[in-house]
Amino acid sequence: MKKITYILACACMIAFSSCADTFLDLDPLDMKTDQAYFKNPTHFQEYANGFYSQLLGWRSGITGHMDLQSDLITSRNGEQTDMGCGSISIISDDGRWDLFNSIRTANILLQRGDSYQGDRREIQPYLSAAHFFRAYNYFYLLKYFGGVPIVTEVYTTSSSGLKNPRNSRYEVIDFILSDLDKAIESLPIEQNIASADKGHISRQAAKAFKARVLLYEATWRKYNGTSTDYVGSAGPARDQVNEFLDEAITLAKEVMDDSAFRLWNYNTNPDIKNLSNRYLFCIENAESNPGAYGRDTNQEFILYSVFDRVANPGAQELNKNILSYIYPTRKFIDMFLCTNGLPITGNAQFQGYHKVGDEFKNRDYRLNSYVGDPTGSTINLAGTIGFTGYGDQKFRCPTAKDKEESANYPILRLAEVYLIYAEALVERNGKITNDQLNASINKLRDRAGVAHLTNELADNNGLDMLTEIRRERTVELFLEGFRYDDLKRWGILEKTLNQSRLGMVVGQQGYATPFKDASGSVITATYSPDSYRYGEASVATGNGELSCVVLIPASNCTLRKAHYLYPLPQRQIDLNPNLKQNPGY
Repeated sequence: MKKITYILACACMIAFSSCADTFLDLDPLDMKTDQAYFKNPTHFQEYANGFYSQLLGWRSGITGHMDLQSDLITSRNGEQTDMGCGSISIISDDGRWDLFNSIRTANILLQRGDSYQGDRREIQPYLSAAHFFRAYNYFYLLKYFGGVPIVTEVYTTSSSGLKNPRNSRYEVIDFILSDLDKAIESLPIEQNIASADKGHISRQAAKAFKARVLLYEATWRKYNGTSTDYVGSAGPARDQVNEFLDEAITLAKEVMDDSAFRLWNYNTNPDIKNLSNRYLFCIENAESNPGAYGRDTNQEFILYSVFDRVANPGAQELNKNILSYIYPTRKFIDMFLCTNGLPITGNAQFQGYHKVGDEFKNRDYRLNSYVGDPTGSTINLAGTIGFTGYGDQKFRCPTAKDKEESANYPILRLAEVYLIYAEALVERNGKITNDQLNASINKLRDRAGVAHLTNELADNNGLDMLTEIRRERTVELFLEGFRYDDLKRWGILEKTLNQSRLGMVVGQQGYATPFKDASGSVITATYSPDSYRYGEASVATGNGELSCVVLIPASNCTLRKAHYLYPLPQRQIDLNPNLKQNPGY
């Protein structure tokens, strides 16, 4: 290709005002030919800046990355029903396959770096960024499709490599890890990134991302083995599970111990009202939270997409048309512990469901931060499709007008690193010490106002440590796009999702609620049973077997092992018959 078609096509969405200023002085795009470009470090820097639009963000079809219709969330608009209910089928085209275009942009920079005539040390950070983004995109492809072709060259329409078969997931993982190692070698540390360039990839971010990949693949292999491999796929060259877990632990600890990062916890400020977990996700300026904390106070986000109302607005009706139609399920609400660190069942701190807001009392602060305490309000279970009775506050920007919401979007934050560390330790050793718990997830529980998880607490109350760590992960990372991937790598996707999704407890004879009286009669002012086409179901709750509204019945869900991966788009197989389809499609 004579013209560099990718240089600023991606960069036009760049989130950094400093980079935007640089681009204003560039020659027209059609002048950026191979002959005139990649001649000095500035050219490489400008090109590498374009990679950042590849990160997930508010304009990335974000509802497709919020785990809607999972066991945690229903929604009015039905996004992600294919994965949530098992209705995945082969389609002609899948936009996720287009990530090979993003991989191509990385290959272009790396290829030009190989022929660079100047001092290679001057361009090494930009080459490292290319390695990171290539790994980032390959990991995304791996999670959706499993093994895919590994492409390291800049193909033209006549390249023979376009007919290459798929590489196994094991080859792809090794390739991803190799790219991340190359990124870690030469990326700058967070402390050396200038304020104007915050949001660029740091060495610590690459380490944390590698820890994520290592935990993902170690647990995938531990609980799924080769069951999702396509016919003819090579298996792993060796057993790498413990090797991956060991390195995940090491990398996570290095990031945890780095002074560049800390949890965003301002609960000591009475104006915040113990809602640090809410305001963390809507920081734009001093007006976006009661404590007047700006973006510079957020040292929890390690990797993120940068947004700004002027330079790079979110441009989504986040408050009005996205978050307003996201409804947490009964199961998710029940996952939040009481402040004594124990589940709600059989817990004297749990106040039940008799009045609106009772179930929010004496609970993890994150329940109010993410869902919103409805105490004092009237909830009407009627009319709205998918409405569980619960709302969503996470990511909501209360001071922003429609389409102005432009908080930075988190890709990877310190809280996840704590969770990676704790989970990897238990998966590797079958145990975790109290000191290790205090160094990791108990920091999250401190912010959430919940008693520490200790081995004694678990033993004395019949709690399984791994289950509790998974619970902590599920609660902390709500709506950040981890739930489906977690259920798959733990090997429990079909078991978990082939169950009904339920909403609020509506009560029954002998158990009065705002929706039924003690005789079991419906209170029509607050509950319209006809609005719930699937009726009610009696399920185990914090106060025993009680009747709840049903949003998605188990009979609508047909998840199976094949659904751990999506099918390859048919058009790609038609173009390249050497590509083998995933099993079960």
